[in-house]
This record gives sequence, C-alpha cells and structure tokens, in this order.
Amino acid sequence: QVQLEDSGGGLVQPGGSLSLSCVASGDSLYSYAMGWFRQAPGKEREFVASINWSGSSTHYADSVKGRFTISRDNEKNMYLQMNSLKVEDTAVYYCTADKQPTLPEREQSWGSWGQGTQVTVSS
Repeated sequence: QVQLEDSGGGLVQPGGSLSLSCVASGDSLYSYAMGWFRQAPGKEREFVASINWSGSSTHYADSVKGRFTISRDNEKNMYLQMNSLKVEDTAVYYCTADKQPTLPEREQSWGSWGQGTQVTVSS
C-alpha cells in the first residue's frame, strides 16, 4: 500500500512559477512510476506529466511541454516545476503512482493518488 501526499499549490500571476511536491510513504516504491494529473472546474481529470522509477524517462502532455518539468530525487520524492504559468493551468493537481514500466496517460492506469493541491493562476 502506497500513500501519497502532494503539496505546494497556491495563487500565482500569469507568467509566474510554482513548484509542487509529492512524498510517498508505505511500501517500497521499487519499480513504481509516478505522475501528475489535474482537474479544472467542470472538466475531467487530465494527464499532465509522468516519470519512470529510475527518473530516466519522462512524458508530458502537449499543453505543458516546454513549461513544466517533472523530476524525482529518490524513489519516494517527486516534483513538478511549473514555469510560464497560464490562466488555463488553474486546477487541482494530483500526484499519482503505480507499479508499471510504462507511462500511461489514462487515469485508470494509476492506482494510488494524493489528496490534491490547488493551483490558481490569476492576475
């Protein structure tokens, strides 16, 4: 059983930056990929970025490519650096993890979820 705690959300102006963190606890995360999804008001939860167990492979949604960077410094800590933020990035961001060798974009492919952290981009 893996528990995830995400944090770091807040209010930022368009063009600004924000960094999210996710800390895992419980069972070992050996072979676990980790990722971030987001859900805006009135919309379905959507894939943002993911990273494999070793950190050697990453995958991004087209909407954030070149602006967001996902990283992990060990098997239990993961980060999302968000730069050049836009109003449309406003959402609740969720970290996720699952024992898998691939980096799927389907929400149903991920088993463990954090509670979510609110990111608001507004002037």
